[in-house]
This record gives sequence, structure tokens and C-alpha cells, in this order.
Amino acid sequence: MKASVGDAVRSSGPERLSITTLKGVGPKLSERLRRLGLHTVEDVLLHLPLRYQDRSCITSIDRLRVGEEAQIEAVVIGSEITGRGRRFLLCRLEDGTGLLTLRFFHFSPAQQQWLCQAGARLRCFGEVRSGYVGGLEMIHPECHRIESDAPPVDDRLTPIYPATAGLQQFTLRRLAEQALECLESTALLPEWLPPALLTQLRLPAFAEAVRLLHQPPVDTSVAELESGRHPARQRLVFEELLAHQLSLRRLRERTRRQVAPPLIGGHLSRRFLERLPFTLTCAQQRVLEEITADLVQPRPMLRLLQGDVGSGKTVVAAASVLRAVETGAQAALMAPTELLAEQHYRNFHDWLGELGLEVAWLSGRLTGKARRIVLERLAAGEIQVAVGTHALFQESVLFAELALVVVDEQHRFGVHQRLALREKGRNEGRCPHQLIMTATPIPRTLAMSAYADLDTSIIDELPPGRRPIKTVAVPDHRRDTIIERIRQACRRGRQAYWVCPLIEESEALQCQAATVTAERLSEILPELRIGLVHGRLSATAKEMVMAAFKMGALDLLVATTVIEVGVDVPNASLMIIENPERLGLAQLHQLRGRVGRGSIESSCVLLYRPPLSQLAHARLAVLRECQDGFEIARRDLELRGPGEVLGTRQTGAQSLRVADLLRDQDWLPIVRHTADRLLREHPNCVEPLIHRWIGAGARYGQV
Repeated sequence: MKASVGDAVRSSGPERLSITTLKGVGPKLSERLRRLGLHTVEDVLLHLPLRYQDRSCITSIDRLRVGEEAQIEAVVIGSEITGRGRRFLLCRLEDGTGLLTLRFFHFSPAQQQWLCQAGARLRCFGEVRSGYVGGLEMIHPECHRIESDAPPVDDRLTPIYPATAGLQQFTLRRLAEQALECLESTALLPEWLPPALLTQLRLPAFAEAVRLLHQPPVDTSVAELESGRHPARQRLVFEELLAHQLSLRRLRERTRRQVAPPLIGGHLSRRFLERLPFTLTCAQQRVLEEITADLVQPRPMLRLLQGDVGSGKTVVAAASVLRAVETGAQAALMAPTELLAEQHYRNFHDWLGELGLEVAWLSGRLTGKARRIVLERLAAGEIQVAVGTHALFQESVLFAELALVVVDEQHRFGVHQRLALREKGRNEGRCPHQLIMTATPIPRTLAMSAYADLDTSIIDELPPGRRPIKTVAVPDHRRDTIIERIRQACRRGRQAYWVCPLIEESEALQCQAATVTAERLSEILPELRIGLVHGRLSATAKEMVMAAFKMGALDLLVATTVIEVGVDVPNASLMIIENPERLGLAQLHQLRGRVGRGSIESSCVLLYRPPLSQLAHARLAVLRECQDGFEIARRDLELRGPGEVLGTRQTGAQSLRVADLLRDQDWLPIVRHTADRLLREHPNCVEPLIHRWIGAGARYGQV
């Protein structure tokens, strides 16, 4: 077997070797492995253990302790199948120092046969528990028969791999052992980093690090291995972060080699800014200058605009859009939800309409003749600006000359969706400029790694007159007090929000449903005009409720988190958020930002259900203490990790196999420096590194 696998590797050269080359991998097992993302032998080698067990010694039964994992070697003295209803197999062992029972709830006839043979010697590893009827037991331990010529105990730590239904640890270890045999062929895991670099960083060779992580000697520090701090693990961490950095650099280079229409001018932007009833903040002016400097270049802008809730990103986007319009071209703004897209449409329609420009609205609910007319006029260039949802990048939508694409809350779109809209602007070899906005501040640590292909602008200043929002956390049993507070606020002519995480009752989550809450509040506060909005309402119904609230026809709006972005009602000064412990800090900060949008003193009440976990206490404390979205994002990163702060893999966020952006952030400056060095001195190493860690995923930059 060893020779055949090695020969297959050698004959295939640098190409990836299918996992079916490994012995015992047929269609059924192959399908299960695919669920773990394992398609090749190389994938198996990079499928690293989650933790390790020390099976280097045998513990006598009389020295076993409840709650500890241990390995014993003993003889079967009896067995039986018992239990009422749910039957289980009991197997009794003794080793001369004591008795131990093995319990199996799931077992086959074959397992029963070899486990229950009296006199058979078994070696078992598992957690020791108090027995069902006294004594000690192990439930579903790993067992194998020991013959007279059995090998000694392991001289290596035993790996425990991430698994899936139908895949046992024994199978994964067997496949990893076969895959490690392939390392004798350098074609499988070649070393792509220069030896001088490895020496400088004191990192082991790639193949050496992989072998140690799968088969660490028994004296290796388990704490270092499982924390990710072991040099072998850090070797892979460094290379993976480097591969992602190189991939984004390649995307950036590819973008900069493209041609874009220079958007030279500015008279429309100046007229727009002069007509505003307020003056831009210094931060807005600085950011607009950075964007303008990009737009006049003959290469496409690719810029990330970060700004806290209420910092004025939309005004900056509108001024940027006008740079495209005054050259005779078109611009498009895409938002992830109809609510947010509609808010942008209304702002753009009001602002740009005064300048004699036409703004079109395009979403999934625009159908029939109305849709056909909009599409025809967009294709003819008669409409200068289009605002909408993901409907903008559907195949039927064509632009005459799309020069600028603005994408709001970009982390909610997949990379392919974002680039698909850009592709609609390709015209005679030119592609549009792109401005990406987010009100979810991204900590610098993440931005350096996840958005290395983008230039970054930050609006780090709120408009004058905005007051801090007083935030308090209140237990659920004080609900009556909070309701009375709403009554008093509305009597003074103010408006309020009541946010519920769910639409329907859920006993499992113990959350108040928006529909039920609206009914109860209507009974308790009959003098108030109460509206309800959630994601399952039709777009028209949502529109009507939101319009009524904005016009002051409603006093209290009960809503789900659909109001997280895109709602601007300056008269709303009080927000109640139920079950805040179930939402992320960034989302809570976004919701809180729906109040405090005028000069009125505003408050946010976090109505939690006790008892709170230690983590929930810490998260709510951050929100009470801090108004700065960037600081909140940094603390959110510490508490929850990068996956939740950036979004999920399905929405376009970076997916890492080995590295952890929070734990491994100290590598990022070195990674950026190394990326520069490889691109300059070892360009032939770049593509293989990207292929090893990202594979087909790297193709997103070629859309």
C-alpha cells in the first residue's frame, strides 16, 4: 500500500491527489469525507487535530478516578444485554486490581461478538464515570483486542480530529497515517517558503510541521498544541495568513491593472454640498478628498468606507455618485435589504432630484411594465442613478455606462455578488470604480488581513449636536417600569422603538415575539398609536408602517431587527431592546443608533432575562460604557471572535483552516512584510501558496 500511494503521488507530479487513492476510501466514505471538505490527500494532511490524548501508559483499574480519561488493559469476565425500552450492552472487565464495566448504547452483532468473548484481553480508552449500579464504568470507550504479540502502548499522543456523522476517529487516524506516508514524495507538500525566511522566523519546514501535528511525540506539550502556540502549528498559521494576504494582493494588482474612466469635474458635487442644510464634518471632508483623488485616476478605485452609525456616509456616497453623473456616466448603489435600499433611494431622490437628476428604484418587488420601463431606460442611459437590492446585478439589468458602484453593508453580500455588479460596468475594456461602505466598524487587526485588497477611509467623527445615547441594562421583571417610561416619553411628543429578536413565540429561546409584544403593549397603552414591522410583512405593508412612524402618525414601533439599518427618525428618543444577550455587540450598537439622531437626549434600555452568563454580562457592560463603534467592534472581536464580527463564510468573509485572526494577530505585520518580499524576490512561490490554502476560492478575484 505504501509503495502504491507513493507511486501515485510521484506519477501525478505537483497535481493534487484524490482522496480515493487512499486504501479503503470508496464512494460511501468519500461522500462523508467531502462533508468535512476533504477531497484530496493534501486536504487530509491539512485536516488537523482539535485536541490530543495521552495513551502512552496503562492505568490499573484501582487507580482510576471519576472524570479523568485513562487507558486500561483488562480481561473480559462477562457480558449481558439489558435495559428496559432502550437496551444497552454491558461488558465487565478485570485486571487483577479491580473491576470495570463498559457500557454501549449502540452496538452491532459483530461488536457484541468480539467484545463479549470471555477471556479476551481488551485495551480501552475513555472517560471514567460512576457506574450505573455501583463501581466504575466507561461509556462507549475506544477498544481493541490485544493478542499475545500486541505492540506496546503508543509512544505518540493520540490525535482527535474534527469529524462528522458516520466517521469514527479510528478511520480518520488511519487515513492520516496513509497520507503521512505520502510525505516521502516531495511533490505532495513541497516547501514554498525560502529557507532563509524560515531560519529568520525560527519556523520548521512545512512537511515536518504537518507530521508533528498529526503524530506528536508523547513528551510534546499538549497545552501548546491545543492552544495553537506550538511552533509546528504556528508554521502553518503563518503560511495560511500569508496565502490569504497574497491572494488579496493579487486581486488588488489585477484591479489596478484594469482601466477605469477618470471622473474629472466636480461642479455637481459642489452644488450639492452647498445646498445641504449642514456643513460636512472634517472627517467627511477628508474622506471625500480621498475618494475624489481615486476617482480622477484612470484605474478603478476599490475603497472601503467605514463609519460609525450616524457619521454621514450616505452624504459622502451621494457626492461621489455625482462625480460619475456629471461625466455623462451612471452610478449604482446596492444595499442588502429593501428597507435600507429604500432609505438610500429616498435620500438620493430628494438630494439629486433638486439638481435635475433622475434616480431609479430597483428591487425584487418591481415587476411587470414598471420594471421593463426602468430596465429600458437604464440600458439607454436615460436614468443616471440606480438604487436597489441584489436585484441590481441580475442578468436582465444592463447599464449604458456604469462608472461607479457603491455597495452598502458589504459584509452581507458574497464576494461574487459584489463583483457581479462591477462586471455590469465593463465597457470597451474599462470597469467601474467601486466604493464599499459599512456601518459595522472593522477592527484594524481584521481589516489588515481580511481587506488587504482595499484602500480604507474612516469617518471617525459624528456630526455636531449629536448627543451620547444613555444606555442601561434592566432585568425583565422591571418591564412595567419601562412601559411607564414609554408612556411618559410619548406624552411629551417623543417616539419610541421596542425591538424583539423573533417574530413568533419560541419556548426554546424564551424571547418575546414582536407580534405578541405589540398586542400586549396595545392593551397596556391604549392611548398610544402602536405599529408593528417585521421581516414577514409584505414590502408594501412594511413601507406603510415605516412611513407612518417617520411622519409621526405612530408613537411606538414594535419591530424585529429589520430596523437595524436604514431607519432615520430624529424624533425617536427611546429604544427598548428585548433579550439583548442574544445579539452581537455590533448589531446592538446598530440598533441603538436608530435613536439619538436628532438633538433630543436619547436612551436605550437593554431589557435582559436573568440570569446572565459571565460573557453576556461583559458584552452588555461594553455597550453601557462605550459609544464608539470602533472600540465596540474591537471588544466584540475579543469576546466573540472574527467569524461573527466579519460575517460567515457564506456571505463572503474570509475562511481560515488553521489560523485564528484574534489569537494570531501578532503575525499580521510580518505577514504583510513577507508578502511584499515574496512578490518582489520569489514570485514563483506565490501561486502555489495560494493554491495550497485557498485553491479554487482564489478565483473570485478573476470574476
